[in-house]
Amino acid sequence: MKGTTDHITAVTGGVNDLALINAKNDSKNWLSYGQNYSEDRFSQLTEITSENVGTLGLKWSYDLNSTRGVEATPVVVDGIMYVTAPWSIVHAIDTRTGKQLWTYDPKVPRETGVKACCDVVNRGVALYQGRVFVASLDGRLISIDAATGTKIWEQVTLDTSKSYTITGAPRVFKGKVIIGNGGAEYGVRGYITAYDAETGEQAWRWYSVPGNPDQPFEQPELEMAAETWDPSGKYWELGGGGTMWDAMAYDPELNLMYVGVGNGSPWNRRLRSPGGGDNLFLSSIVALDPDNGSYKWHYQGTPGDHWDYTATQPLILADLEIEGAKRKVIMQAPKNGFFFVIDRTNGEFISAQNFVDVNWASGYDEKGRPMEITAAEYKSGSYEAIPGPNGAHNWHSMSFNPTTGLVYIPAQGIPIVIEDDPNWVANSIESGAFASGTGWNTGVLSSATPKKSATFGHLLAWDPVKKEAAWKVEHASPWNGGTLSTAGNLVFQGTAEGRFVAYNASTGEKLWEVQVGTGVIAAPITYEVDGQQFVSIAAGWGGSHGMSTNYSEYQTQGRVYTFALNEKAPMPELKLREASSILSGVAYDPQDIGLGTKLYITHCVICHGVPVLGKGGNIPNLGFSTKAKIENLKTFVLTDALKELGMPNFSGKLTEDEVTKIQAFIQATADAVKAQMEASK
Repeated sequence: MKGTTDHITAVTGGVNDLALINAKNDSKNWLSYGQNYSEDRFSQLTEITSENVGTLGLKWSYDLNSTRGVEATPVVVDGIMYVTAPWSIVHAIDTRTGKQLWTYDPKVPRETGVKACCDVVNRGVALYQGRVFVASLDGRLISIDAATGTKIWEQVTLDTSKSYTITGAPRVFKGKVIIGNGGAEYGVRGYITAYDAETGEQAWRWYSVPGNPDQPFEQPELEMAAETWDPSGKYWELGGGGTMWDAMAYDPELNLMYVGVGNGSPWNRRLRSPGGGDNLFLSSIVALDPDNGSYKWHYQGTPGDHWDYTATQPLILADLEIEGAKRKVIMQAPKNGFFFVIDRTNGEFISAQNFVDVNWASGYDEKGRPMEITAAEYKSGSYEAIPGPNGAHNWHSMSFNPTTGLVYIPAQGIPIVIEDDPNWVANSIESGAFASGTGWNTGVLSSATPKKSATFGHLLAWDPVKKEAAWKVEHASPWNGGTLSTAGNLVFQGTAEGRFVAYNASTGEKLWEVQVGTGVIAAPITYEVDGQQFVSIAAGWGGSHGMSTNYSEYQTQGRVYTFALNEKAPMPELKLREASSILSGVAYDPQDIGLGTKLYITHCVICHGVPVLGKGGNIPNLGFSTKAKIENLKTFVLTDALKELGMPNFSGKLTEDEVTKIQAFIQATADAVKAQMEASK
């Protein structure tokens, strides 16, 4: 009987090395995060096509019991789905009925939330030989029985005394579970680790940046890397960054795994490496041997990263005909705004073309090195680097359709003006740097200089051979979901304002849409169950941008939606966000506003946004709070009152007097906005 423990054990036990290698030809299942080792998120299923997609209807929906960001891609084998919710909770679902089979809660301590730069999210699990592998926010890698939800083993993968976290989905290559981590904003050193899938024992670890040069290097190539860092900056004491928190892919024929490396710590390269240098292996694609973790090659897209231009965005492997020759390539559209095509056999640069407007570099030379624009270094005064730190493309998955030859990218622009921090001291909040009160150590200030570039989001169909856009669809905002492409000539994507949409993959014509009641940031999947093609999306607004900004009129509610042709299940009731009135009536001393502004920027803005003006995301905007809540702000800020919601206790970091000054800034900002609104009537 399908759905029984014995059946689940049998079908999940069949997800072995051969099955994962052949996943590219098995569109009935969705066996790993990116569908297959190439991570192309392309399905060969053709029951749902551009001709009939308009008849899609809801098959079932499943409540994830969450109001934080949902970034997970589900995995499915023979109709058994595994998907993660915020706080790293795993749900097993029978896709034939939409009913829960089991859940596993790793009980992440809620105080871990303050260490997570970008929401308490999780992007999914790995499935291998009857086990589900999940990495928890607080840094544990956990092996779970796929049939029962019972923990088999767990390993702490990081130094818990430091601000490491894990939000990414593990991958399994040749019997080894691979996982990286995040935390570059907080001053940690990046590495990626392989564990034996059966026993949980560590197989190997690879560091992305060098440690103390007075100590032996863990890997031979780190001696080479150290030559690209200035030791006068004591980068090893600052961590260096280079965390590998998301992107991986694997080529079984070449026996090479690929990983994207993150930004520098701090962002400002003049502080971490005063004498300059490329700072290897920051912002690079690195090829490793999955058997032992040994280094094979690298390509660095942003040498000496200075703008939080991670290369942790999705990697896609493909074979393309370029200038008359077939090339084995790896493709990436990282934060820095350029689309890269690299030879995956040896790391040779093939091409880089900007897929959005950029102003930090004029292009790439024939050797694959960016031609930086001097003003972008923000040596004195402010500079609006384009793209901003949220990137021209972030973690949101892209897909590649070999039939159309196009890559479908959730492109965006979220402007921010930054400037040098003249009072920077490592791990200090004295300068008033952006989010430093929550542990961020960027070495830059968020400038009050008005932004000149526009905020935007669009679905971009990019031709990697012609190095140009084939078409694009403008969205209402940035921070839209990942994409799925299919042999039915379709592209599916969710949007920030809560639509789930199907487009013609060749032209970009919108063919179908449904409102799911929350902004969508994750990517959809498709699979076949008993001869019927399903399309599923895990929806739930949040993430680094979504914590403080909202584009949907509906309340955030994490839920998995599954659609099929001619289905008629009723959509769940959509809950409108409560009408918010601007805060009024909190008494304050105007002399407190200046320091209150600085304190708010250092401690509060990263999650709560700008009072009123930020509108609010899935974290409350304090400019719309009640008078009573702001008058009693000390109760929430200096105690564990909201610990279970992930609100940190700032006692020891803020005094009661400082909270009073923050209250002054919040109410003064609300008053100023109301005055502007009245004046404009």
